[in-house]
Amino acid sequence: MSKQTNAFDNEKRVRSAGILMPVFSLPSPYGIGTLGKAAREFVDFLRKMKHRYWQVLPVGPTGYGDSPYQSYSAFAGNPYFIDLETLVEQGLLTVDEIREGYFGTEPRYVDYGAQFGSRYKVLRKAFARSKFRETEEFAAFAKKASFWLRDYALFMAIKESEGFKPWQEWSDHDVKLHKKAALAAAEERLAEEVAFQEFLQFTFFTQWHALRAYAAENGVEIIGDIPLYVAMDSADTWAHSELFELDIDRNATNIAGVPPDAFSDDGQRWGNPLYRWDVMEAKNFKWWRERMKANAELFDVIRIDHFIGIVNYWSIPAKCKSAKGGKWMKGPGKKLTDVIAESAKGAKIIAEDLGVLTKPVKDLIAACGYPGMKVIEFGVGGDVTNPYLPHNYTTPNCVAYIGTHDNETLAGFLSGCPDWQINWMMGYFGILKRDELHDQMIRRLYESVADTVIIQIQDLLHLDNSARINHPSTLGSNWQWRLLPGELAKIDTGYRAWLCDMFGRSPEEKEEK
Repeated sequence: MSKQTNAFDNEKRVRSAGILMPVFSLPSPYGIGTLGKAAREFVDFLRKMKHRYWQVLPVGPTGYGDSPYQSYSAFAGNPYFIDLETLVEQGLLTVDEIREGYFGTEPRYVDYGAQFGSRYKVLRKAFARSKFRETEEFAAFAKKASFWLRDYALFMAIKESEGFKPWQEWSDHDVKLHKKAALAAAEERLAEEVAFQEFLQFTFFTQWHALRAYAAENGVEIIGDIPLYVAMDSADTWAHSELFELDIDRNATNIAGVPPDAFSDDGQRWGNPLYRWDVMEAKNFKWWRERMKANAELFDVIRIDHFIGIVNYWSIPAKCKSAKGGKWMKGPGKKLTDVIAESAKGAKIIAEDLGVLTKPVKDLIAACGYPGMKVIEFGVGGDVTNPYLPHNYTTPNCVAYIGTHDNETLAGFLSGCPDWQINWMMGYFGILKRDELHDQMIRRLYESVADTVIIQIQDLLHLDNSARINHPSTLGSNWQWRLLPGELAKIDTGYRAWLCDMFGRSPEEKEEK
């Protein structure tokens, strides 16, 4: 298998470090992180620490369950992230109008119900004053977003008129089936709401690109995260139903997930519709080409979640109540990675390769040149041959983590380890005092051969599992944790910068070489 070109390969073995923190976790007075002042302050924080990367979670609009991995669109931005104070500066809102909204009372956690109830009311006031459709900037944005914007804006307008029911339950059968005449009638009937949805997207992307430009000026690159699959209740599935395994009534026939493993006796039943890869290929993978092109304009680096599914994926009949009834199916493999390489020009790719790494998966990742992932929490179980232990990193071309958003915080992980495991880790990391283990594990990642090291912000703050971002396969308490105002000041930026200097991960080191 011939080796593809990957932007990571075009750099001369650059060592670097970064921080994983979702946008929603930024502090703000309005219940959720935004693309405003606190985001720029976080960029400043990274620059002071000589960290090159800011890794975020998917930034699409969220629905029931609030998961960024179950978004209403693979292309659109989350209106919750629109910074309201920026709209005040633009004369579209007043401070009093913002303060009239209820955004929740707990600064540590996002109240999504409060966001849904108040934020759109405030944004509608800004929309009413905006003349965005008359601007050259909107015309340019609409042209660039022509593949997805009209469908998404209409999808959300109809969803609002239908009480936010899933699109398969909409009252107009022809609209549900995306029939041209029905869409034209709905677009005329809901013209004001369609325009509001376009305003939200134009505003989000305007603020996002301003933030990304600020990050670039300060030597910070943004790692974005895209799910392999899209949500069943999404504009993508509705508008491109022929690309998914759906029946004549547009219900899923087979869904995505993973088989039973050490973490789950029943496996995981995600519920996302599976792609019809033969139809995708017949259409020259146009949907994927547009998706990767759009994400390359958002992010400097794109992490493809569940990369394994490109090679082989677990297909679960929709009627099955657990993932046990699924079976392995062959994915598009190199046909899709070729498309990714062609469409995401300029952006680097990370393959999330956690899970069952078969030889075909390893071969494809090697052929692409994509760095895979190493998670140290998966390695410290007493087996010295475990590939997630730093001494077993066989190539520098990898991204090393203590844990990801799906894992426990390091403090939470260590608090749950039995004494034998703590003693084993103390021996492995070469320390005599248990309370030094947390910081030593982080330091060992910076020392490792891994080209890139990403640390969750919670781990720099020594926070327990009350700061955990996600408990996979659960609902109700995920995607909520936030930084408190001023909390970053507790982190010794000088020491973190020293770590980057000492182990060759600082931007200055790379420039001199």
